[in-house]
Amino acid sequence: MKVQEGLFVVAVFYLAYTQLVKGQPRKECQTRCGNVAVEYPFGTSPGCYYPGDESFNLTCNEQEKLFFGNMPVINMSLSGQLRVRLVRSRVCYDSQGKQTDYIAQRTTLGNFTLSELNRFTVVGCNSYAFLRTSGVEKYSTGCISICDSATTKNGSCSGEGCCQIPVPRGYSFVRVKPHSFHNHPTVHLFNPCTYAFLVEDGMFDFHALEDLNNLRNVTTFPVVLDWSIGDKTCKQVEYRGVCGGNSTCFDSTGGTGYNCKCLEGFEGNPYLPNGCQDINECISSRHNCSEHSTCENTKGSFNCNCPSGYRKDSLNSCTRKVRPEYFRWTQIFLGTTIGFSVIMLGISCLQQKIKHRKNTELRQKFFEQNGGGMLIQRVSGAGPSNVDVKIFTEKGMKEATNGYHESRILGQGGQGTVYKGILPDNSIVAIKKARLGNRSQVEQFINEVLVLSQINHRNVVKVLGCCLETEVPLLVYEFINSGTLFDHLHGSLYDSSLTWEHRLRIATEVAGSLAYLHSSASIPIIHRDIKTANILLDKNLTAKVADFGASRLIPMDKEQLTTIVQGTLGYLDPEYYNTGLLNEKSDVYSFGVVLMELLSGQKALCFERPHCPKNLVSCFASATKNNRFHEIIDGQVMNEDNQREIQEAARIAAECTRLMGEERPRMKEVAAELEALRVKTTKYKWSDQYRETGEIEHLLGVQILSAQGETSSSIGYDSIRNVTTLDIEAGR
Repeated sequence: MKVQEGLFVVAVFYLAYTQLVKGQPRKECQTRCGNVAVEYPFGTSPGCYYPGDESFNLTCNEQEKLFFGNMPVINMSLSGQLRVRLVRSRVCYDSQGKQTDYIAQRTTLGNFTLSELNRFTVVGCNSYAFLRTSGVEKYSTGCISICDSATTKNGSCSGEGCCQIPVPRGYSFVRVKPHSFHNHPTVHLFNPCTYAFLVEDGMFDFHALEDLNNLRNVTTFPVVLDWSIGDKTCKQVEYRGVCGGNSTCFDSTGGTGYNCKCLEGFEGNPYLPNGCQDINECISSRHNCSEHSTCENTKGSFNCNCPSGYRKDSLNSCTRKVRPEYFRWTQIFLGTTIGFSVIMLGISCLQQKIKHRKNTELRQKFFEQNGGGMLIQRVSGAGPSNVDVKIFTEKGMKEATNGYHESRILGQGGQGTVYKGILPDNSIVAIKKARLGNRSQVEQFINEVLVLSQINHRNVVKVLGCCLETEVPLLVYEFINSGTLFDHLHGSLYDSSLTWEHRLRIATEVAGSLAYLHSSASIPIIHRDIKTANILLDKNLTAKVADFGASRLIPMDKEQLTTIVQGTLGYLDPEYYNTGLLNEKSDVYSFGVVLMELLSGQKALCFERPHCPKNLVSCFASATKNNRFHEIIDGQVMNEDNQREIQEAARIAAECTRLMGEERPRMKEVAAELEALRVKTTKYKWSDQYRETGEIEHLLGVQILSAQGETSSSIGYDSIRNVTTLDIEAGR
């Protein structure tokens, strides 16, 4: 009996302790005031709100209006927020600038604090206000609004008629003081007052005409307060906290203390012992069960039950179970399908292997057909040891030219097409796709590769390598971006604006490169097709000699070779044309024609030239003989200061184009004379430094070709090219 009495006393003591610690409200507590619900820990009478903190004690007046202190309550959130209405501050003036009204807001929030969801706002012209707060520490800030008319932009509080700044959380004392810079005399008609107030973010939309005049007659604004239980954390209160069943505790984000919330699957008031009640997901349609399943509510959750003949998957969906006989046929079908797929995959792999082998054999066939064996033989055989030819792959060339797209075409000619290519390292090159038809042209292509690979000169286009795996071979050059000398002198793509200094320098550079080929290369090289269309110019107008498809290496023990005549009409050496004997003087003659083109600006062979032979060499001689030398010189070139230089250049051109090769100078001598001519000044008179006109006439007069030499075409794969078209065979 004594044990039972002891247990009864303990139970009574526990219930009294629980009521004291958790402070649960009485059953008769008011739960609504007007249209605002009053929920624990808030209350309106003793025993109905959280004990020990008068901040939770709200007042419901006779008009059914709920107040927190002197602030009307809008609503409350059990997650830790209370919305109230806070009076605005203002200062007003008459038209003379005399103060007529002043209200400064001063508010104490008890144990509650300002939320960071509020904004400090100032409305008025030439106005400013201060916000002073205190809590754990003091904080002050201010805002300035400037304007001179009521036509400021609506909806914006950026400082013109309206200013708005954030407010930090955690402060329990607020003081707002409005001011004016000049007491509003100039704006009194539309803005007699300065207004300052706190307002919840997004709850004030500025309208200049209404707000600057009387702030739309609004005296209070919604403000968000943070609240929490006590001054300890969840860990410190442990089970002694106010949180009820099926709830959890979390530390307040607005300052000290803690708040409560219902667990997932429960809803209600977490501050009451049984405030968090289970949510019936099956009734509230908060479940995700499929149409074939049945929802079953459980405490804090739910289950999706599948009917007979169905099974539940991971997404709470019910799928029909597979019958044994159906499963057996499914196995057979899947086995057959997988087996067939394996066989087809094997056949596909075999086809790919065969296709790869055929492609490899085809590339090897093209390699041999395009002279790969010949190239390897010549590189590895007797001859110069400095040959360095890079072999590019078919795949690399296709990617570099974007599949040989027509937008990449730089030009087309008798020997093929030239594309602009971009290599993987982003370097730009010119890719020449040869147009070959027989064995001799393959040999000429390989010859061009070998010749260019041995040349290292700044005025000779540099070959980077070749690709022989394609149906027609490809040659990869450095990219020269400013066209040919022919384009600049006669073409329509560029203005014919080369000055005499440009032309003399170009002539000197070409002469120097030919002298190098004839005298300084490991084995002498005769270009055999020197013409303006085979001289490229870069962006600095530096000359680059190109197109070595017709070039020949001269053995060290020979001075000339007997070959099939090859070249271009107008530039072709008459002696070589008549005898078939090729030597370095053939290049000298062709260079002389190029020099005449630079002097005259006229084409080497032109059938539309009036009163002058069609061949430029004959035309030059005829003009000199008839005292019309000045007429043949390009008008853009000659002036009073360079007549002697042009006369000297004409003399060099005349010597280079003599009929007999033995009477022509060597390219080394021509290059030296042109280089010396470049550095000469014009301070000496014409008569003191240069030969008489008669001597020029003699030099040019003996060069007139016969009618046969003038109109006959050269023999070879490049002999019938039209010199009036854009020729870029050199790999631009």
